[in-house]
Amino acid sequence: MSDGEDAPVVTEVPAVAAPGEPMDLNTAMQVVMKKALAHDGLARGLSETTKAIERGQCQLCILAENCDQADYKKLIEALCKEKNVNMITVPDAKQLGEWAGLCRIDAEGTARKVVGCSSVVIKDYGEESEGLNVLTSHLKSRA
Repeated sequence: MSDGEDAPVVTEVPAVAAPGEPMDLNTAMQVVMKKALAHDGLARGLSETTKAIERGQCQLCILAENCDQADYKKLIEALCKEKNVNMITVPDAKQLGEWAGLCRIDAEGTARKVVGCSSVVIKDYGEESEGLNVLTSHLKSRA
C-alpha cells in the first residue's frame, strides 16, 4: 500500500432474495417455518400433527406429496377439511424435514443427516416477516 491510498473494502452479500425481488412460495414457507420453530410453534410428524389439528391449535398444515402411506395423506387431508385448516403440499419429505429443523447443520452451514417429515403444522407463526405476507397472500388467492 502506498501512503495516502485507501484499500477497497470488499463485503460479501448473503444469498437471500434482494429487497426489490418478490419472494417465491418455497422460500416464504422456509422463512415462516424457521420463525415458527424459533417460537416453538411447529408440530412435526403424524401424532403431533393430528393432535394439533383436532385441538384447533393449527393455523397451517404442510403435507409432503411423496409420502409413501396413502392412508396417512387421507387422514391429514380429511382432518384439515373437517376443521377448515389451510393446507399446502410440498414435493419432497426430505426438504420439508430440513425446513422443520430435523437435520444437523455442519460448520459450512449445509444440512447433514436430514430426516424426512411427511407433515408439519404451524401453530404459531412467530413474528411478522415478508415470508408470512407472501404466504398469507397465496392462501387468500387460493380461497
